[in-house]
Amino acid sequence: MNRPKRMLVENIAWARETADSDHAFFPRLAEGQSPRVLWIGCSDSRVPAETVTNANPGDLFVHRNIANLFSPADDNVMSVLEYAVRVLKVDDIIVCGHYGCGGVRASLLPASPDLPHVNRRIAPLCALAQRHRGELERVADADERVNRLAELSVLEQVRALRETPLVRDANAPPRVHGWIFGLHDGRIKVLATGYPDDQPVLFEPEPALETAGR
Repeated sequence: MNRPKRMLVENIAWARETADSDHAFFPRLAEGQSPRVLWIGCSDSRVPAETVTNANPGDLFVHRNIANLFSPADDNVMSVLEYAVRVLKVDDIIVCGHYGCGGVRASLLPASPDLPHVNRRIAPLCALAQRHRGELERVADADERVNRLAELSVLEQVRALRETPLVRDANAPPRVHGWIFGLHDGRIKVLATGYPDDQPVLFEPEPALETAGR
């Protein structure tokens, strides 16, 4: 069975299982969307927003592109942002990058003549790498250098979003957060939170409740 056919078969199974467990799920979904979060993430197949946050359909308004970049000159991301802020009135915007990002790695290498569209897309990343050249050159390990630039990029997208009039001048400006996902352990690290203290936090799971009688 080819891959698209397998996906269709899996869809049938998922739809049946979901409807069996919650008869109102699809009628509720068809009524409309009211997500409270806009997620701007990377197109990388290993970082699906709903999966890594254990979210359901309808929970997140999602925009993904190579290297989770935001640019006011990009009508695609700006239309998503405009709809999220002015129509959906989301409370939070999350920029989520990930370690081991191929787009970030490419920005540290010579441009490939076979990937002109990718080259244009990651041009801001190349410029960011130049601005932080001194710091990055002090990181001896190539993979760690990529990961540090991935962090710096998330923070840069957060800064740009916070300064965008659509966000800054909204009646109730959404909080803008910067997260990064670890492919090695599946954990999300908070680089910037939209709350006033703005302190990086790595959230730890709640301790397991002791069973009765212990």
